Amino acid sequence: MTADQTGPVVITPHGAVRGRYEHGIAVFRGIPYAAPPFGPRRFRPPQPPEPWDGVRDAGAFGPTAPKPPYSEAFARYLSDPVIPGDDCLNLNVWTPEPGPGARLPVLVWLHGGALTRGSSAVPVYDGRTFARDGVVCVSVNYRLGVEGYGLFPDAPPNPGLRDQLAALRWVHETIGAFGGDPDQVTLCGQSAGAISTGALLAAPATRGLIRRAVLQSGPPEASDRDKVRRMVRRMASRLKIPATAEAFAAVDRDLLLRTQAEVGRLSSPVLGGPAFGVVVDGDLVPRDPLLALLDGDAAQGVQLLMGWTRDEYRLWFVPGGLLEHIDRLGPVALAAAMARCHAGHEVPRAYRALHPDAGVAEIVGQMVTDHLLRAPLHRLADARPGTSYLYEFAWPSRLPGLGACHALELGFVFDTGEVPESRKLAGEGAPQELCDAMHSAWVRFATTGDPGWQAWDASHPVRIFGDGGPYTAHGPRDAEIAVWSTARTVTEPGPASRIRAPGAEWAGAVRRLRRSAGARRR
Repeated sequence: MTADQTGPVVITPHGAVRGRYEHGIAVFRGIPYAAPPFGPRRFRPPQPPEPWDGVRDAGAFGPTAPKPPYSEAFARYLSDPVIPGDDCLNLNVWTPEPGPGARLPVLVWLHGGALTRGSSAVPVYDGRTFARDGVVCVSVNYRLGVEGYGLFPDAPPNPGLRDQLAALRWVHETIGAFGGDPDQVTLCGQSAGAISTGALLAAPATRGLIRRAVLQSGPPEASDRDKVRRMVRRMASRLKIPATAEAFAAVDRDLLLRTQAEVGRLSSPVLGGPAFGVVVDGDLVPRDPLLALLDGDAAQGVQLLMGWTRDEYRLWFVPGGLLEHIDRLGPVALAAAMARCHAGHEVPRAYRALHPDAGVAEIVGQMVTDHLLRAPLHRLADARPGTSYLYEFAWPSRLPGLGACHALELGFVFDTGEVPESRKLAGEGAPQELCDAMHSAWVRFATTGDPGWQAWDASHPVRIFGDGGPYTAHGPRDAEIAVWSTARTVTEPGPASRIRAPGAEWAGAVRRLRRSAGARRR
């Protein structure tokens, strides 16, 4: 490493980059880890970037991956900057000690956004606070939506996940020059970033690249291939083209994004529907990631920190007034939730008994959250006791109705509660002491593998981050998780004797609820 009047310079395998000193931290933004994924590289696995001569300026965030904007209802709460340009496979590094020899722990951040939105340029994800506390922070851009997760007969699956693998390999080969230790890498992600983290954990190609991992609000999972194909086919139908990568590559990029947004309008993490996702491909993802991790033949020795928010579902239900609409729909909403979870009537009955004062929306939201998120993370912790740590973020937003919703915890994790983009979800007056506690737990985990509370065992310890100081509760979700261990799994709507809503009524409930959600997002 060298430095001049304008900032530190670090040599990477593809050329030198010059960063900036900000608040005593060396920051390098927009470093390409792969070539622009367009032209002949469209829908293909990432390729190394072209080497450059001289010193490349790394003072500003690089281009973001193509993505549609959030709807007006969600844009009130979530920020998603757009930076134009083709060179979107880039990453950022914050380090307190640029140059070889420091051997500091490394945290690699994969943003969320349903694999269709988000970027490393979101101000909430400022890695300066981790570097301030002795951890080199790397945040990554990767391909999104149909560009990154479309399933085509003439292109390899999962190019967006392959981008993330390329970034991990870049970190392993290069982070030592920035002061990081390539043998102490913690891979972290939230929502879609956590799903990606789980898939990469289970991938044989990442062995030796990951020492620890954090999964926040996302389980290891693979999407149904038919579900992803339906997204592609519906886009192709609207565009009047074949459902092939070659045909999609010839479509105007803005038109492709508009079509993707329209086709995905009725999809929801809670309500389901066609969506893009990581799929089993027989190569990078040879089998379902959760099953691979439960079997213990993947990510052996990797320590896990896993968490959720108390009211995940409220981010999808509150914008546009869907929360009240679900309460009014009553049985229709419950039927849709049972369809989403392939569950019989005994499940909502059990939730009603556990939460007699809850409204229909809360029953639906918690039921789906437990089925899709908390139960898989419980299973994973049960399979890896002693090296797994679980937590729940329970502090409620100061904004009406949001509660402790999905993504609210991120300003606390990054200790960036003061930035306006954090206040869009948290409101005014987020407690700094809670930021300190949450951020410190992640720093400790990335540094030592111990976030500061009891590892998972038969007593099921869960750290609660809410009003007041953090505390450990034992089995706070056990009663709800137990419902799923005894529930009947329904793969198709069955006879009236088993499922009272006939198949057509069941499917109609889901369609009506999704249409309501879509109408309120516009």
